Amino acid sequence: MTAFFRHSDYYVIDTDDALQRHIRIERDRARKLRKSRWWQTMMQRGECHYCHRRVDPAQLTMDHVVPLARGGRSTKGNVVPACPECNRAKRLETPAEARLNRMPRPEESC
Repeated sequence: MTAFFRHSDYYVIDTDDALQRHIRIERDRARKLRKSRWWQTMMQRGECHYCHRRVDPAQLTMDHVVPLARGGRSTKGNVVPACPECNRAKRLETPAEARLNRMPRPEESC
């Protein structure tokens, strides 16, 4: 069984053989998807999916919205072009988790 433990700056993933096999298969699918006309068109737009900044297409990376380590798949509905900064900032989080974790925390009242 896979367990995810949230720490302040990273996730610790307790991996098992099934997860490793899943990641290996999905990375192979991602390599094939990168060669598709659909992905080439996405890259030519030169826009990061998250920050909408214009980026040199050579700098864009393929990001899995739901990370492979969390059960995500390499499909058109789960991969987006992302600038390196957004891809690093997102880590193993979903976009919603990434936004929530970066929001300022309300002051605790007594």
